[in-house]
Amino acid sequence: MALLEVSGVVKSYQAVRGQLEVLHGVDLSVERGEMVAIVGASGVGKSTLLHVLGGLDAVDAGRVRIGDVMITEMNDEARVAFRNQHVGFVFQFHHLLPEFSAIENIEMPLFIAGVDGPERRARAEALLARVGLSDRADHRPGALSGGEQQRVAVARAIVCRPSLLLADEPTGNLDEATAADLHHLLRDMHQEHGLTSVIVTHNPALAAACDRTYRLEGGRVLEMARSILE
Repeated sequence: MALLEVSGVVKSYQAVRGQLEVLHGVDLSVERGEMVAIVGASGVGKSTLLHVLGGLDAVDAGRVRIGDVMITEMNDEARVAFRNQHVGFVFQFHHLLPEFSAIENIEMPLFIAGVDGPERRARAEALLARVGLSDRADHRPGALSGGEQQRVAVARAIVCRPSLLLADEPTGNLDEATAADLHHLLRDMHQEHGLTSVIVTHNPALAAACDRTYRLEGGRVLEMARSILE
């Protein structure tokens, strides 16, 4: 059974001239352990789709299932609890909390989940070491480079050991060399932690490194042939 199953998802927003429908009946299936890329022009709704997949946004119609759970049938409180435990997010702009250190930012999801202090710190330290930033543990985000901030964001996204990782343009704000390093880190973490990953990206190298690539166009998701990407 696929880990992520999306069926007939419709999502619209209130615009100046009425409702603007962004997703027009999206169907998508992602198998356990797959790393899938979603590409498309700016403004077509890729971020909206990712927010719907992770339960950040409610849908107007359709269903989203993660594992055995139909998240589109949950209320807001239940979705928040499920998301904290089972879904990790990495955004283009890292959204680290500026008043907390790198290690504290990684610990935050565990704190919300009620994990006790010694285990929180041990798990955060292990991930910080894995992303190569042990010597930056006490640095606040403003003292870190863009690439370092994204590495902290990746560690934070997986510290609760989610089954699903969602990344929205994770390299979009990085230079080419730093982006390439982050590609490798995402792929390594995906494999090491047994993740299922969906990555929205404009970066062809990152898309080509994924198992499958889809294009969001006209409010629907279309699978792209590998030859088109090469």
